[in-house]
Amino acid sequence: MAESRKPLPALLVVAAFSRHTDALRYGRDELERAYGVAGLVSEPFEFRETEYYRPTMGEGLLKQFLAFQQLVDPADLATIKLRTNGIESALVAGGCFGEVRPLNLDPGLLTLGKFMLATTKDQGHRIYLRDGIFAEVTLRYQAGAFQPWPWTYADYRRPDVHEFLLAARNFYRDRLREHVGSE
Repeated sequence: MAESRKPLPALLVVAAFSRHTDALRYGRDELERAYGVAGLVSEPFEFRETEYYRPTMGEGLLKQFLAFQQLVDPADLATIKLRTNGIESALVAGGCFGEVRPLNLDPGLLTLGKFMLATTKDQGHRIYLRDGIFAEVTLRYQAGAFQPWPWTYADYRRPDVHEFLLAARNFYRDRLREHVGSE
């Protein structure tokens, strides 16, 4: 019989998007308060791959990725998603923006073999974690590159997103060496 063992810590990567740079800044500030400094930050890019968010977030969305220096326990993904939902709700409660949802924060975990996202929406390929939170493996790392699945969102198929995630994977590998060396 195989014995279970604790997994290696993962790299927290959050996709933040909004049409308001102030909302993106707020999200980053709150995330850094909770999870420490973002070690890698992508350039914002136009998020045009779907119209799904238009009714609640408006047009002209910008998306940006943040990868945090502090590694996290993969078992904490649901807690992290609940916290990012709370950050979004607090911004709405502040009443500074006209949209129903001025900011979207999608946390994910990157390991050497995959990138997974947390979500509140169930689908056939998602695994229930707890408290209404599911996880999906969005991309797999194979043959030196991130590869999509049939369900991978269009924006996670973009070459620039893959480029950022490859840089994040290298960053993670270095952080992991430091972590393992400190034990």
